[in-house]
Amino acid sequence: MTGEGHGCVVDLIHLSDGDNSFRVRVLGRRMPGVLPLHDLLDTEVLIESGFVTGRLDLGLSPDDLDGWSHALDVLAAGGDVCWIDDNRSPEIRVQALNKEHETPAVHVDDVARSSISVFLPLCLEDGWIDDQRKLLQLVRREWPSEVLQTALGTYEWRP
Repeated sequence: MTGEGHGCVVDLIHLSDGDNSFRVRVLGRRMPGVLPLHDLLDTEVLIESGFVTGRLDLGLSPDDLDGWSHALDVLAAGGDVCWIDDNRSPEIRVQALNKEHETPAVHVDDVARSSISVFLPLCLEDGWIDDQRKLLQLVRREWPSEVLQTALGTYEWRP
């Protein structure tokens, strides 16, 4: 098995304008070597601004990484996305352009645990979506999907 990532911390998402920052940081595999949990990644959501600082734990699956890849395609086309919208907490929404602030923006809603919502407008440089694609590729290289679901509830190692 590769990509254990011991001691390695990698940002999956890093959006910052110097004043406000939103990150999803991958800490490593949840249970390396254990089927079917091997591919689950422990991550933390980090929000920093002059007004609020917050941290939330979040577990991500390979499907969540695929969802983020699709979300980046939608954002590149100028659309808004809701990533992790399967009733887990937190719910993360990203706007390619928030009309009120005329910048991209991130909404994080932690409805299930704290009932706290944070809205971060971010003055991002051109190319920010490509930067996020590079981070996604780095995460996939560091922690490749190594588990294959062959039937409902049946898993094996990828060849």
